[in-house]
Amino acid sequence: MTDSRVARPSGPFRPGDRVQLTGPKGRLHTVTLREDGELHTHQGVLRHRDLIGLPDGSVVANSSGHDYLALRPLLRDFAMSMPRGAAIVYPKDAAQIVMQADIFPGAIVVEAGVGSGALSLSLLRAVGPVGELISFERREDFADVARGNVETFFGEHPDTWRVVVGDLVESLPNEVEPGTVDRVVLDMLAPWECMDAVADALTPGGVVLCYVATATQLSRVAEYIRGTGLFTDPDASETMVRGWHVEGLAVRPDHRMVAHTGFLLTARRLAPGAIAPSVKRRASKSSYGDDDVEAWTPGAVGDREISDKNLRKRAREAEKAAEGARLAAASRDSGHATE
Repeated sequence: MTDSRVARPSGPFRPGDRVQLTGPKGRLHTVTLREDGELHTHQGVLRHRDLIGLPDGSVVANSSGHDYLALRPLLRDFAMSMPRGAAIVYPKDAAQIVMQADIFPGAIVVEAGVGSGALSLSLLRAVGPVGELISFERREDFADVARGNVETFFGEHPDTWRVVVGDLVESLPNEVEPGTVDRVVLDMLAPWECMDAVADALTPGGVVLCYVATATQLSRVAEYIRGTGLFTDPDASETMVRGWHVEGLAVRPDHRMVAHTGFLLTARRLAPGAIAPSVKRRASKSSYGDDDVEAWTPGAVGDREISDKNLRKRAREAEKAAEGARLAAASRDSGHATE
């Protein structure tokens, strides 16, 4: 991407810029500026040429005198409003993926599947102008939607992006040399089916990250990764975001929050022939694993055990408090009777 406008979306508005307009009552409109363009609403007409040349963050009035705030949309704004062929990776998860997978400038990253391209946007920004993102998608129609969204956001097809239509297991060996990929991000129903091909492609120390929706998928891919013996022990997490209403002294959590959208599971590729140190585990005493049993012991949930002596002391204190309450009640009753 050689256009400085694409690399640094700032400065005065120009024809071809995408602009997010916030009108009366907070209603949003996103337009691509044209010299002869107009935004028509039931509250009047706003001419694009009234915006061209103004700095980001300007306020303009339409033909009826209604003010509109004009800003270039942020990546999160674009991702949430762009056309979708498949469900998108939410901004909260995309941010965690970039951090947990350690996507760095110059990295060679493989992504599957591409979906609508929301995650591709974040990955392309993270790899920078000298990295490479190779996105695999089984469906041509989804790939077309993703290409359109990415090209709309950047203004062109990034030189650092390749879209491969096909199955990852079959196509990956033809696209990359073994041991040359820095990071692999899998957003698919059955990521365990691709793990052997991913292991061959990853460089030692490289990261694989799986984005899955259900606990069943999470369990299966984690156990498969452990079974290969080619990766470090996987680490799993999820991210929840709760907004807050802050207006004067009215400070409270929002009534709605973006809770579970998916699980993230990461592991790192071991060097050829390396065997990770085994994790010592006690023999299972039930159908649950040791970690499951330990997680629900009183100590793990913060419930400290109490000695018999302390328990008797608490009982005496409770009885004393109850006796005081009974005496207070009797005194009130006696006072009412003499009135």
